[in-house]
Amino acid sequence: MSDHYIVGDLVAEFLQTVGVTTAFGLVSVHNIPMLDAIGRRNAIRFVKARGEHGAGHMADAFVRTSGDLAVLFSSTGPGAANAVPALVEAGFAGTPLLHITGQTASPNLDRDQGTVHDVPGQLQMLEAVSKTAYRIRDAGSALGILTKAVSDALSAPMGPVSIEIPIDVQRTAIKRPDILDRNPLALPQPQAAPMADIEQAAAMLRQAKRPMLWTGNGAKFAGAAVNRLVEMGIPLATSWNGRAVISEHHPLNFAGLYGSPDIANFLAAVDLLIVAGCRLRGHETADMSMALPGPRIHIDADPAANGRTYDNELFLCGDAGATLEALGDLVAEQLSLEAGYSDAAKAAKTAAQEGFTEFLGDYGAMPAVVRTAMPADAVWVRDVTLNNTTWGNRMFPLNAPRDNVYPISAAIGPGLPLGIGAALGAKGRKTVSMSGDGGFAINLAELWTAVDENADVVFMVMNDRGYGVIKHIQSSLYGGRHFFADPTAPDYKTLAEMCGMPFFHSDTVAGVGAALTAAIAVDGPALLEVDMNAIGPFPAYFKPPPYASK
Repeated sequence: MSDHYIVGDLVAEFLQTVGVTTAFGLVSVHNIPMLDAIGRRNAIRFVKARGEHGAGHMADAFVRTSGDLAVLFSSTGPGAANAVPALVEAGFAGTPLLHITGQTASPNLDRDQGTVHDVPGQLQMLEAVSKTAYRIRDAGSALGILTKAVSDALSAPMGPVSIEIPIDVQRTAIKRPDILDRNPLALPQPQAAPMADIEQAAAMLRQAKRPMLWTGNGAKFAGAAVNRLVEMGIPLATSWNGRAVISEHHPLNFAGLYGSPDIANFLAAVDLLIVAGCRLRGHETADMSMALPGPRIHIDADPAANGRTYDNELFLCGDAGATLEALGDLVAEQLSLEAGYSDAAKAAKTAAQEGFTEFLGDYGAMPAVVRTAMPADAVWVRDVTLNNTTWGNRMFPLNAPRDNVYPISAAIGPGLPLGIGAALGAKGRKTVSMSGDGGFAINLAELWTAVDENADVVFMVMNDRGYGVIKHIQSSLYGGRHFFADPTAPDYKTLAEMCGMPFFHSDTVAGVGAALTAAIAVDGPALLEVDMNAIGPFPAYFKPPPYASK
């Protein structure tokens, strides 16, 4: 390594010191000093994506499946703007993603001089789509801001953080900081809510005869504490992003089935709802029109969560896992649940599953067929598509929280790059990424990234030759006029051949099992097309929200 040490070297060594093993992005004029340093050190894998949009989604999914911090590098200006959709998604998902972008030279900053990639207001743009955003204005502040940015990303509520580094700052020679001989991060430890509040919650739980637990992303790694309460006989529902905090094969885990009439009837009899680390967001509660039982206790590390969607009788500000653990300690062996309550919950789940299978019609067997073909520890990645919005989010049982990756923002198109990033972070587990044909096309160029990186992922394209989700909305609200919803799709077999990727096909539900099994056996990426038009029309599922009019 050269004795000439610059801020670009500092960035590369800092990332290595805090545990970054993988970065994603594109090399460009305003980030070369940093990426040159990463290349020379040869300690961080750099995934060369075809665009910042795809690279950002890859980095996001890598974090979700691995639990490790990942970095997105973009160029400045248009390159940073291309990363915006991925930063938006990471914000919705609560992903601790570090985005580092270049910037024009310091003398040109904020002067609208029209230099290369000089976009007025770039920092303000990044502030709008990041948890926090910083500009490193001089070499002396670089290490402090890098440390602060990573701390922000990894502190609850977690999210993406952006940093701008002007090109002249990246090239500035500095003395190597001795603190890089050890990890400079000092992250706060998760803290439970105040004990007085937990004791009040425990008193309410002891009085309840039919309590229920509802957890989300903020509690999805609190499996031991959640399982302890469930084993006391308390049924569980989860947000779609918080799925599999305990195995969804557990008969008391409703997972995402709570929208069914059977679960709704069960909820009506619940006399205490404990919400932990969950937004109860509109996408999953019919824009907060779903009737939820009360009284409600809400646990969240973010004080702004208090009353944000549903009101509550008691708010506990603290880490969901630590608070639930303390709550379990206080009520152990002290609950007096109604006789037969657990059996009623199990029956409601079974009835909901049977009803949903019947609703799916020709696609009723699809969840079981796909689940049987996949290894128990496989990562389940989905795009927003008819199959995911129905059975993928609700009827497909998952075993662990890091098995679950999908666009929390409800964006169409991230599925393909999310699948690549998930596979690269899966640490030996197989990844299956389900997309519709419309969404799959949005990041099509990233197929070559999957091949370059030998990502161990099966791209399962549910091909109905159009934007199926949009068509259902158009049918429900706009007289069945499917304007602009039928983009031309490629011939997927030819596409796979162009990429040098094995191709599989099925035009029946039963045939999906054998085709997916064969695709999973491939070491590296494979493409599976499922012909939905041959299987039959997908059942209409979309219901207008309360404020919609035809």
